[in-house]
Amino acid sequence: MNRAPVPHTGTVPSPVDVYMADLSSALSGPRRRRADLMAEARDSLEDATEAYEAGGLGRLEAEQNAVADFGELAEVVPGYRAELGIAQSRRTALMLFLVMIAQPIVWQEGAWAWTQQPEGTTPLLDLLNRSVMVTGSLSIVGAVLAVVGTGLGLRYPWLRERVARATAVFALVSAAAVGTIAVLMGWFSTELDGSNLAGLGVVGGFVLLPLLLVSYSAQRCLRLA
Repeated sequence: MNRAPVPHTGTVPSPVDVYMADLSSALSGPRRRRADLMAEARDSLEDATEAYEAGGLGRLEAEQNAVADFGELAEVVPGYRAELGIAQSRRTALMLFLVMIAQPIVWQEGAWAWTQQPEGTTPLLDLLNRSVMVTGSLSIVGAVLAVVGTGLGLRYPWLRERVARATAVFALVSAAAVGTIAVLMGWFSTELDGSNLAGLGVVGGFVLLPLLLVSYSAQRCLRLA
């Protein structure tokens, strides 16, 4: 249960507050998970401080001992970064899955103006259609496996860095591949009497923009992994 920090009296800065500020500045990642980790750290420090106070120490000395027991930032930060990396990779995998699962609807052949193909198919169009189906299916399967893997990574520490980095790299490769194929498919759209502008507009709004968000999330994951 989270609780408010105990006010520190006197002119000497609170060691717990100073430690928490330094820890906060050293961490980045998903806001909710980061807030949970910070709350857990403060609760642990407050518990240790109260235990030392119960043993007869003053508030300042009790906080100093609690901080010393908690560990140097150089020792603590990597573990927290690994937790945040897992959370970021899980978010990345979910984003990739949602983007990919929507693509069959966006690109359903003949259903929308931008999916009207020219009369008489060409080898290039056949290749693009097959490529988008294969790449999209692999991306969906990979995203599902990444979600499962990041969940296991919370239980098995040795998986954390491997799963987080693999998820980020897979998401970046998938985004690049699907984005390239989508641009080519949009370019060959026959909307507006052969104009490809409408097709490219759809690609930008429904494919490239979501994939850019996936790529940004994946890059943040790599920085944490």
